[in-house]
Amino acid sequence: MRGNVISYFEMCQKEGTSLQRGMNFRLRGRHSVILMSLHPNAPYQDRVEEEGSVLIYEGHDEPRTASLKNPKIVDQPECLPSGNLAENGKFHKAAQDYKSGSKNPDIVRVYEKIKKGIWSDNGYFHLVDSWRETDGSRQVFKFKLVAVDSVVSDDLAEDSQSTEAKRSRIIPTHIKLEVWKRDGGKCVECGATDELHFDHVLPYSKGGTSLKAENIQLLCARHNLEKSAKIQ
Repeated sequence: MRGNVISYFEMCQKEGTSLQRGMNFRLRGRHSVILMSLHPNAPYQDRVEEEGSVLIYEGHDEPRTASLKNPKIVDQPECLPSGNLAENGKFHKAAQDYKSGSKNPDIVRVYEKIKKGIWSDNGYFHLVDSWRETDGSRQVFKFKLVAVDSVVSDDLAEDSQSTEAKRSRIIPTHIKLEVWKRDGGKCVECGATDELHFDHVLPYSKGGTSLKAENIQLLCARHNLEKSAKIQ
């Protein structure tokens, strides 16, 4: 569920693999996974646009090696030394195939690092565009992803034929941090510290905003489900 607070271990359990890379293309032939961060000292310049509905995600660098101590001085790779596509290249090809009309958009699950040991499941996105640009000294990849309200199980197949999905939004990072501090990292109803969720006081579907901390609270899974059951 979008907004769930999750640990790194739980993410790996959910995806059935060790998420050691920030970009993970089509895990087991299903959806892709990316890890993002909007902290000022984050290694990549990710950003959120259009009030949380669009993520512009930066591609990843060459791995650090004995001969390349600073990957930030070379262009981000499209291919591996073997000639096979790197993760940047795989995501780029998928985005360009969608733009050309030859396939539907790839589905990408996005997890965001909120602070040390705390991650948020930002839900599913459609990969709709990609390009290369200069960051002032080298070429980097940029990927445009659009938040979608939900996906069905058939959408996660590698040969998915998804139809147009309803757009959704993610809660901005600074709002999550403000709410986490205000609520003390606990459910506001019972004080639980596990299975937490960033919940809209007034649901987004009913006009509630994601842009004000006053409309966001921390709820545990039980109280989040109880609240959902009461909303008609």
